[in-house]
Amino acid sequence: MDGKDLEIIKALQADARTPFLEIAKKLRMSESAVRKRVRKLEQEGVIEKYTIVVDPSKLGYNAVALVGLDVAPDKYLTIVRELTGFEEVKSVVTSTGDHMIMAEVWAHDNRELTDIVTGKIGGLEGVTKVCPAIILERVK
Repeated sequence: MDGKDLEIIKALQADARTPFLEIAKKLRMSESAVRKRVRKLEQEGVIEKYTIVVDPSKLGYNAVALVGLDVAPDKYLTIVRELTGFEEVKSVVTSTGDHMIMAEVWAHDNRELTDIVTGKIGGLEGVTKVCPAIILERVK
């Protein structure tokens, strides 16, 4: 991977719909060269997928939280899998630090968020601690 690959990645991270021709002009390359590099980055697993960023409030989700979870070690993988199956849970990451698992939860209102966090998630067998943090504003 070289500087041109990194520039291509930056352009696609800023807007995954950026036409290859536009990237090629910016980098003073041919469109086919950009296309080949992107295909190679995909094949090597550098680019895993293309996605969109959605404003939850525009979809009616007015209560969004990052939820830190601590779990019994023997239930760790089971709980990670279960969380990924919940429609309200938009992302799940495992982590070190204050909590073993972090999940982003979308709810229509605070009452629904409370039900999800304390009932649905907090009620999972093996969950020992649930620490929600309401997202006030997404800055970046």
